[in-house]
Amino acid sequence: MASTSVSDASCIVEVEEEYPYGPSNNFPYPSHNFANINIVTVKLSGRDVYNVWEEQMLCLLTSHNMLGFIDGRFLSPSDGNGKAKEEDMKAWIRSDSLVKGLTPTDRITSDGNTSLHVAASTKNNKLLEKLLKMIPEENNTVLNVQNSLGSTPLHVAVIVGNTEATYALVRKNPDLLFAQDEKGRTPLDISFYNMHMEISLCLLEHIIYCRYKEGKKNMFSGTSGEELLILAISHKKFGLSLMLLRLYETIHNGEAVLMSIAQNFPCELNFWEKTINAWEDKHRGLIWRFLIFGFPFLKRLQTHRDAIDLLGAVFHRIPKKSDSSPPSLAQCYINLVFEATRLNAYEVITELVQYIPDAISSINEDGHRFIQYAVINRSEKIYNLLYKHIMCDHKNNYKTITDPDGNNLLHLAGRLAPADKLKLISGAALQIQRELQWFKEVEEFVGPITRTRKNYADETPEMVFTREHADLVIKGEKWMRATAESYTITAALIITIVFAAAITVPGGNNQDTGIPIHENNIAFKMFAVSDAISLFTAVTSLLMFLSILTTRFSAEDFLFKLPKRLIIGLAALFISTSAMIIAIGASLFLVFGHNNSWILIPIGVLTCLPITSFVTLQFPLIADLAGATYGRSIFDKRKEYFY
Repeated sequence: MASTSVSDASCIVEVEEEYPYGPSNNFPYPSHNFANINIVTVKLSGRDVYNVWEEQMLCLLTSHNMLGFIDGRFLSPSDGNGKAKEEDMKAWIRSDSLVKGLTPTDRITSDGNTSLHVAASTKNNKLLEKLLKMIPEENNTVLNVQNSLGSTPLHVAVIVGNTEATYALVRKNPDLLFAQDEKGRTPLDISFYNMHMEISLCLLEHIIYCRYKEGKKNMFSGTSGEELLILAISHKKFGLSLMLLRLYETIHNGEAVLMSIAQNFPCELNFWEKTINAWEDKHRGLIWRFLIFGFPFLKRLQTHRDAIDLLGAVFHRIPKKSDSSPPSLAQCYINLVFEATRLNAYEVITELVQYIPDAISSINEDGHRFIQYAVINRSEKIYNLLYKHIMCDHKNNYKTITDPDGNNLLHLAGRLAPADKLKLISGAALQIQRELQWFKEVEEFVGPITRTRKNYADETPEMVFTREHADLVIKGEKWMRATAESYTITAALIITIVFAAAITVPGGNNQDTGIPIHENNIAFKMFAVSDAISLFTAVTSLLMFLSILTTRFSAEDFLFKLPKRLIIGLAALFISTSAMIIAIGASLFLVFGHNNSWILIPIGVLTCLPITSFVTLQFPLIADLAGATYGRSIFDKRKEYFY
């Protein structure tokens, strides 16, 4: 076989025309600076130049007959008995080691990235897989190579959200989990900051394995675990937060963690979710749990359960202090107490009061106590909790407490609610109604003597309420008038239509007797009854809306009087509209349905269409009004809040 020797100032390469097996020169070996040869002119500085760089790199490897070590053509030169000639084996190992050493770990960009960094960043996972196979198990520490930013290939994979590369790199070298970049961040830190929660879960699973199976204790030497925990909670990933919490035996900044839970705690479960939750508590079997949480719309139930479990776990990891030591434990959690009260996070307050009973005596910088702040911020769940469990033995003391401005609880209830609480209620009329409900509830609590006491501004609670809610009452009046006027026009039109239909009988009358021709027809009877119902209910609806337009619109009227009239008017209008549509359908059947019973199907379908539309568009308003006026009170002081 002929052999050609190619020499260069930078490299010496021996190339064979035939391969892979033969004399030692069958396996080429560049002796100097193979990675710096000028054939690769493009620096791999981004994804946009990757294709050009890849083509030039392949040309380089091919021109020096080294590509076979990557694509698998240059196998280990062993004979049929599993043995190899010594000189061939040495040559193969020498060349193969060169490729292994240069291709995965050599810095090939101006930022100090290796081909592993590039493959992870461009999500070229097939290339990454090949590169990882080239690295022997006993030498996997080469994966710790860092670029100019101190990032390992695992850091890069996490930054771009390359989940597959993350799994592959961690399996190859678990020590990468604890590598830090120049800012001291581990891959898990970066995954949380970049909101790659799936990758965070992957890394946590491997970290927990390393801790309990391999005895690693220093889990996070970079960013503190509490900061990561707060990030996970802020993303509302409470299950992931529970996993992270297992890695820490003590939480030093408990207030910050609990504050994050209070600010991101999931909404209270509705009736059906509570029912399912209670049933699931009695059936802890895996089959039942699978059936319950297999439905996507019930995942909120699991989220709520995880949040409760996380809350309890955090309290158990907070170090206890002696109340005699400065500052006391209650003083350390003052901000949490009032923030959780503002957010109406009664779950947090429940656990906090059980853990730190003295927290209820906290006073904020404005001189307000727990109960006062709950009234100011319209936190009904906290108020109910305090009323039933905390103030039960000292209610008289709380009835007469005042703030630095001389305001008692009723003065504070007379203030306008914060904007973020008002916007939770749709419509100015319902907003003023809720404010009145709060004022009446606190008025009942404080008793008759406190109702007339004045503050330092010489104002009674009623005067404060009138002044603070003047603009809201005006807005409520405008909304109520506009609503009543629009429905008044609708009711008048319906009255006109159904009255005309009542005196114009379908099919006409018998000229001799004056009795309708279709008197004994079921469809005619349905027409007559529906038309009468529509007429009478439309008149009722019109009278209700007219009474709203002529009322005096005082603040007290928004509590029951105006909502009641609007509910009756809307309900009557709905019945009238439905009856009118049914009457029209019956009339059409009388005219066109003779010996054509099939026509009943399209008439029925078309009749249901406007009724369904009316229900869809108007029922939410009726439901909101009825629920706020006659529904279950928000001040359910009988409710049990402790677990």
